[in-house]
Amino acid sequence: MFKSSYNLTSVAWEITLLCNMKCMHCGAVAGQQRINELSTKEALDLCNQFNELNVEIVNFTGGEPILRKDWFFIGKKIKDLGMDLTLISNGLALDEQTISLIRKLDVYTIGLSIDGGTAKTHDTMRGVVGSFQKCLECLELLNKENIPTSVITTVHRGNIGELTKIKEKILDLASAWQIQIAAPIGRFPKNFILSKEEYYSLALFIAATRKKYNKKLAIMGAHSIGYHSQILRNTMLVPIWKGCQAGITIAGIQSDGKVKGCLSLPDSFVEGNIRKRNLINIWNDHDFASFNRHFKIEDLKNSCKECRYGKSCKGGCSTMSVALTNELHCNPYCLYLLEKEIITS
Repeated sequence: MFKSSYNLTSVAWEITLLCNMKCMHCGAVAGQQRINELSTKEALDLCNQFNELNVEIVNFTGGEPILRKDWFFIGKKIKDLGMDLTLISNGLALDEQTISLIRKLDVYTIGLSIDGGTAKTHDTMRGVVGSFQKCLECLELLNKENIPTSVITTVHRGNIGELTKIKEKILDLASAWQIQIAAPIGRFPKNFILSKEEYYSLALFIAATRKKYNKKLAIMGAHSIGYHSQILRNTMLVPIWKGCQAGITIAGIQSDGKVKGCLSLPDSFVEGNIRKRNLINIWNDHDFASFNRHFKIEDLKNSCKECRYGKSCKGGCSTMSVALTNELHCNPYCLYLLEKEIITS
């Protein structure tokens, strides 16, 4: 069997699509379970495959992961096999008993979503009255239990003006703050997408806030924020953007066993199902995530064609590129590109 030269280090695993919220920016359109989600036996077997592939970290996402009844047993299997575990939650179903279970798993971090600096904004985005206060209470409980906690904020036109308020709420409670932009997929209304000017102002906010609070709160822009700015210090999770990592170091798995290079990509990017072919074979398939593994400079499109960073950047985040242009390798939300378009115009 062909063995891939690419090392799968991180897996985003949607363990259920069941959710107790109806967020306006949800790309997965979570709410009801998928038909025929993986059984406990299938999930535990998948954990063994992660181990065989030398996966380093597994990220539980959803839906709301803790609504899956066997989430703790799956998480324990991952930890018993020596892998790190993170858990992304909206906080609504977290209570002291659940937090006690999370502490037993010794998670790498638990990510809580806070999408507004006021209850009105957050609750409106999340579709549940009282969810803002509940999330802040969970953050305090997790902090008291010394559980590493990250806050995740998804930014669009409806909440970009409340970032300072969010910072003030979480500064003494979270260890990290991940800021990402809403992509026009799933439920998200396109008229709420950040303009290019707003996007650049967000990058400025991240750079300035990181500089001021870097010793107290690790602040970072997610995969869609950055790319070779000539003005700002790095705003991303990684020091240097080396292109989309779908199929290179990461993979995404849906709760029904379907596999993509990245979980955020649309369903047209599903490349297999672990019920038909195990993850080891899917990952080791020479043509898995071919848009990245077999990338050529000629694949760049639009303004990325002539870019000096095109070979390494590969046109930025694949999800944003597809969502905004219906094409790969040409994400227009790029700091280098915007500095040329906005600042020098």
